[in-house]
Amino acid sequence: MIEAMATASAPAQAEAADLVGRWEGAIRVGDASIPVVIRVAQGPDGLIALMDSPAQNARDIPVAGLTETSGVVRFTVPMAGGRFEGARSGDGSTWTGTLSQGPASMPLILTRTAATAEVTPPPPPRRPQTPVPPFPYAAEEVTFPNAGAGITLAGTLTLPRGEGPFPAVILLTGSGPQDRDETILDHKPFAVWADALTRRGIAVLRYDDRGMGGSGGGSSDETTADFATDAVAGMDFLRARPDIDAARLGLMGHSEGGLTALIASSNGAPAAFVVMIAGPSVSGADILTEQVKQIVLASGGTEAQALQTEAIQARFMLAVLNNRNDGPAAARAIEAVAAEIGQPAAQASVAARQMSSGWYRYFTAFDPADAIRALNVPMLAIYAERDRNVPAEQNASHLRSLKPDAEIVVLPGLNHLMQPATTGLPGEYATITQTLAPEAITAVTDWVARVAEAP
Repeated sequence: MIEAMATASAPAQAEAADLVGRWEGAIRVGDASIPVVIRVAQGPDGLIALMDSPAQNARDIPVAGLTETSGVVRFTVPMAGGRFEGARSGDGSTWTGTLSQGPASMPLILTRTAATAEVTPPPPPRRPQTPVPPFPYAAEEVTFPNAGAGITLAGTLTLPRGEGPFPAVILLTGSGPQDRDETILDHKPFAVWADALTRRGIAVLRYDDRGMGGSGGGSSDETTADFATDAVAGMDFLRARPDIDAARLGLMGHSEGGLTALIASSNGAPAAFVVMIAGPSVSGADILTEQVKQIVLASGGTEAQALQTEAIQARFMLAVLNNRNDGPAAARAIEAVAAEIGQPAAQASVAARQMSSGWYRYFTAFDPADAIRALNVPMLAIYAERDRNVPAEQNASHLRSLKPDAEIVVLPGLNHLMQPATTGLPGEYATITQTLAPEAITAVTDWVARVAEAP
């Protein structure tokens, strides 16, 4: 499944391989398919590559890091954490592997259909909500240690005008490596959230994920539980500052960041309140299984195709769950399922390596129910009607049963990023000018200002 594709333009560098041309393939979703096109051309400073997803009306999505090493082709879609890894055939005409982003991955075989390709990097899209200076508040570049992990994290702290101490919130990103602005397709939602909250009198800390920007760490075996220790480190940093009111310090997470907030709180982090934006209330296995079904239906697939895809995904999830504490055993079980459904061996190997990582196994197995029940501070949960990643119908009602006193809002017509959307498919993200719907900003900032008693 393609959750999202990014737009930051960067030259792609090739190593000892002729990768120039037009490459076409399709992600199989049951009996349906979502076409994928990669166009690669030689530029003055190396290769330039763009991706198209015609069925999702997405074109000219820049690709970075295109390489071939020892017969393995790799490239990334950097801002969204998208990545491809596949085996190159002996004659160089096909790449057989997996396209993935965050917890989701789908097999993909790309075949060269032309020896040349037209590649003109598009101009950057308009993102009018991205804040630009001068700001009516202070913005401070900060670093803080996570001593237990042996790393330092880097971020931005925005402070309202005045002497304080101020109420504050820490922003926690969704799945995949993200920078402090949670940049995706030139959208910077965390910069927009920080700007809106700080204008309401609330200090905001946002920081680069591990391995991104100025932050240390970063590996596929670091889990959501590890990220929760980063959130605690951020709280410790803010609680030591005289301009922050430690009694009015909360956590606000998007998608997987909602789980990060719950885990940190359940481990004793003294959060005064918690905000989840499209945060799961069910296990990762349930999320990922429902996710692929939603993508099929939103892409125009039939109910039968959606059910077939859901059944296949459930088999993969069971293979992971049965081996949640043993990466090599999980990889063998995943390859066995892939062989049974007819995936090529090279494709199965790539999928097994990704799905058996420590992060993936933890995410798949983790059920937030106990952490939600144990939360004894005010909680706001915002869901979007057209979210295909964390479906509202699956998560909002379940959260209500776990924490009846939580304030739960389902916003009509929005997608996983809280943008106004037509289908909610990730392919729309790039074409939507608005970064955050005003109703989402209002719902969150009004609630936080009220709970934190901000002026």
